[in-house]
Amino acid sequence: MMWYGGGWGWSGWLFMTVIMVVFWSLLIVGTVVMARYLAGLHRDHRPGPSSGDPAWGSRRAEDLLAERFARGEIDEDEYKRRLTLLREQR
Repeated sequence: MMWYGGGWGWSGWLFMTVIMVVFWSLLIVGTVVMARYLAGLHRDHRPGPSSGDPAWGSRRAEDLLAERFARGEIDEDEYKRRLTLLREQR
Protein backbone atom coordinates (compact mmCIF):
# COMPACT_ATOMS: atom_id res chain seq x y z
CA MET A 1 0.00 0.00 0.00
CA MET A 2 2.20 2.78 -1.23
CA TRP A 3 -0.58 5.39 -1.28
CA TYR A 4 -1.16 5.55 2.45
CA GLY A 5 2.20 5.10 4.11
CA GLY A 6 4.34 8.03 3.07
CA GLY A 7 4.33 11.12 0.93
CA TRP A 8 3.36 14.67 1.63
CA GLY A 9 -0.26 14.09 2.52
CA TRP A 10 -2.52 17.12 2.28
CA SER A 11 0.39 19.53 2.00
CA GLY A 12 1.33 17.86 -1.31
CA TRP A 13 -2.15 18.47 -2.69
CA LEU A 14 -2.05 22.09 -1.52
CA PHE A 15 1.38 22.64 -3.08
CA MET A 16 0.26 21.07 -6.36
CA THR A 17 -2.88 23.24 -6.43
CA VAL A 18 -0.91 26.45 -5.88
CA ILE A 19 1.59 25.53 -8.59
CA MET A 20 -1.20 24.78 -11.08
CA VAL A 21 -2.94 28.11 -10.34
CA VAL A 22 0.34 29.99 -10.84
CA PHE A 23 1.09 28.06 -14.04
CA TRP A 24 -2.29 28.74 -15.65
CA SER A 25 -2.26 32.38 -14.53
CA LEU A 26 1.14 32.94 -16.13
CA LEU A 27 0.02 31.17 -19.30
CA ILE A 28 -3.15 33.27 -19.61
CA VAL A 29 -1.40 36.56 -18.81
CA GLY A 30 1.39 35.73 -21.27
CA THR A 31 -1.13 34.97 -24.02
CA VAL A 32 -3.00 38.24 -23.42
CA VAL A 33 0.21 40.29 -23.38
CA MET A 34 1.45 38.63 -26.58
CA ALA A 35 -1.89 39.22 -28.33
CA ARG A 36 -1.92 42.89 -27.34
CA TYR A 37 1.69 43.30 -28.46
CA LEU A 38 1.02 41.71 -31.85
CA ALA A 39 -2.17 43.72 -32.32
CA GLY A 40 -0.19 46.88 -31.63
CA LEU A 41 2.22 46.08 -34.47
CA HIS A 42 -0.58 46.14 -37.04
CA ARG A 43 -2.03 49.50 -36.13
CA ASP A 44 -1.94 52.28 -38.68
CA HIS A 45 0.79 54.61 -37.48
CA ARG A 46 0.41 57.88 -39.30
CA PRO A 47 3.19 60.37 -38.84
CA GLY A 48 2.29 63.03 -36.37
CA PRO A 49 3.81 66.36 -35.58
CA SER A 50 7.36 66.02 -34.42
CA SER A 51 8.90 68.34 -31.90
CA GLY A 52 11.69 69.33 -34.30
CA ASP A 53 9.41 70.24 -37.20
CA PRO A 54 7.24 73.30 -36.48
CA ALA A 55 5.96 73.52 -40.07
CA TRP A 56 4.38 70.05 -40.03
CA GLY A 57 0.86 71.40 -39.52
CA SER A 58 1.10 73.85 -42.40
CA ARG A 59 2.39 71.15 -44.78
CA ARG A 60 -0.51 68.89 -43.80
CA ALA A 61 -2.91 71.76 -44.44
CA GLU A 62 -1.35 72.30 -47.87
CA ASP A 63 -1.73 68.60 -48.65
CA LEU A 64 -5.41 68.69 -47.70
CA LEU A 65 -5.93 71.80 -49.80
CA ALA A 66 -4.25 70.11 -52.78
CA GLU A 67 -6.50 67.06 -52.34
CA ARG A 68 -9.61 69.24 -52.33
CA PHE A 69 -8.41 70.98 -55.49
CA ALA A 70 -7.67 67.63 -57.18
CA ARG A 71 -11.17 66.35 -56.35
CA GLY A 72 -12.71 69.50 -57.82
CA GLU A 73 -14.20 70.74 -54.56
CA ILE A 74 -12.53 74.14 -54.99
CA ASP A 75 -11.51 76.02 -58.11
CA GLU A 76 -8.03 77.25 -59.05
CA ASP A 77 -8.53 80.81 -57.80
CA GLU A 78 -9.71 79.64 -54.38
CA TYR A 79 -6.85 77.12 -54.21
CA LYS A 80 -4.23 79.80 -54.93
CA ARG A 81 -5.83 82.24 -52.49
CA ARG A 82 -5.93 79.73 -49.65
CA LEU A 83 -2.43 78.44 -50.41
CA THR A 84 -1.07 81.97 -50.26
CA LEU A 85 -2.87 82.54 -46.96
CA LEU A 86 -1.45 79.33 -45.48
CA ARG A 87 2.10 80.19 -46.53
CA GLU A 88 1.83 83.70 -45.10
CA GLN A 89 0.90 82.33 -41.68
CA ARG A 90 4.02 80.15 -41.37
